[in-house]
Amino acid sequence: MSLVGLIVTLAMLALLVLLGFKILPTYIEYRAISTAIVAAKAAGGTAREIRSAFDKNASASYIESISGKDLVIDSDGGQIEVSFAYEKKIALVGPASLLLDYAGSTAK
Repeated sequence: MSLVGLIVTLAMLALLVLLGFKILPTYIEYRAISTAIVAAKAAGGTAREIRSAFDKNASASYIESISGKDLVIDSDGGQIEVSFAYEKKIALVGPASLLLDYAGSTAK
């Protein structure tokens, strides 16, 4: 491998690492939201109780992308299902940005 090839390879690797550092916090927040909706479903029986439990958990887990009012709560055959969906936009360089779509549910 030549010196130029090594420099190009390292530059590409550095770009991937930087992109990963920008994406990782959004993924960690997504996992926290997924855990919070499961805990909120277990804690509450009505939609208002579920939203309130989610908001309490969200403030403790530093969840800022969604709140309890953004949750979709459905009753399917007596079973309550809680779901969410949101977009996260990450600025990259200049006008370039990355749009991530996150969605989750308590349904199996």
